[in-house]
Amino acid sequence: MKIDQLPASTQQALEAATFRRLLEHLDSRKDVQNIDLMNLAGFCRNCLSKWYVAAAKEEAIELDYEDTRTHIYGMPYAEWKDKFQTEASAAQLQQFQQAAPVNEK
Repeated sequence: MKIDQLPASTQQALEAATFRRLLEHLDSRKDVQNIDLMNLAGFCRNCLSKWYVAAAKEEAIELDYEDTRTHIYGMPYAEWKDKFQTEASAAQLQQFQQAAPVNEK
């Protein structure tokens, strides 16, 4: 079966399950820093939080950004940052700055 043959509700359920699996994977890889994600994929955990809030807004739902970020990180952002965030290396920062127009999307 092809995806476009699925009912919209099934597609949405599968997309939601895929998103939950992505969050589980990111939670299991706390060693992967946001700057790594930005440099490799052009998005990070904070981007996911912003996209979540934006998607809610499109449905006329106002979500609190910090609450959404807690959902994405699995804990308050400040706690995650204290426990798991490391200082970005000069090479990571340089790579990020070179891709800045891409990263601003």
